[in-house]
Amino acid sequence: MLLSQVEAFLTIAERRSVSAAATVLYVTQPALTSRLKNLERELGIELFVRTPRGMRLTAEGRAFRPHAQRAVQSLAEGRERLRELREGRVGELLVGAAPAISTYVLPLVLRRFQESFPNVHLIVRTGHSEEVLELVLREQVQIGLVRELPHPAVTSVPLYEDEIVLVVHPGHRFAGDETIVVRELAAERLILFDRTSSYFVLTSAFFREAGVVPRGVMELDNVDATKKMVEHGLGIAFLPYTAVRDELAEGSLREVAIDGYDPVRRPIVALRRRDAVVPEDLVDGLLAAVRRDELER
Repeated sequence: MLLSQVEAFLTIAERRSVSAAATVLYVTQPALTSRLKNLERELGIELFVRTPRGMRLTAEGRAFRPHAQRAVQSLAEGRERLRELREGRVGELLVGAAPAISTYVLPLVLRRFQESFPNVHLIVRTGHSEEVLELVLREQVQIGLVRELPHPAVTSVPLYEDEIVLVVHPGHRFAGDETIVVRELAAERLILFDRTSSYFVLTSAFFREAGVVPRGVMELDNVDATKKMVEHGLGIAFLPYTAVRDELAEGSLREVAIDGYDPVRRPIVALRRRDAVVPEDLVDGLLAAVRRDELER
């Protein structure tokens, strides 16, 4: 049974005329009559009887008509679904992201993304950059937003650079200074977070290379807890700018520059497997939202 045969049946039933139906379907009358006869032959019944007032459905034709209508409607919906998938208007996107990106960058980015792709199902998995890389390699996520991690099996698209900044309480002695000298840090209590993260490694390396040993160290397991400790005056911390930009804007934290030291900048990239098939429109839409967020910072 062909779709063209079913459409011929439904159009004749609606128009009650083979010639009128042929005009609607842009086919010749003989071609349309042939489609109808082939359908009747396959079904083993007559679907119409000819009357002076036109083509009239038989009892069998009336019984078959709603099923034919549902079949055509279902196929039309299927075609529309495929077009939406092809155009990126529906579908699913699996995203992996490092903790700071997932917490401080993705909320606004995903809100903008969903304004453009409201029917897309988003799944976000959070892990350290190395863990997200593994998710990409195992195709458990389609795109990973992480610090730069070279790997021969993935492609890397630069997104932005996240700056690591020194932040203090607004009442701290450094808060009124444009810059400080590195040796002044020796008298401070340093707050570190997540020993397994690259931020911990970068901060520890900075003090080691500067030859400075902080007066004391407090270790926490996440960025939010670290921010709260600094906000309560319990120490100072090096944190990603994306994690503290709201607090800096509100004045609950202050950024302090260190004389002679440029801020550490970490390239943030989008990773995907070289051989993976991904929904290109959705990925492009997500990356465009990330870049827009960066431009507005």
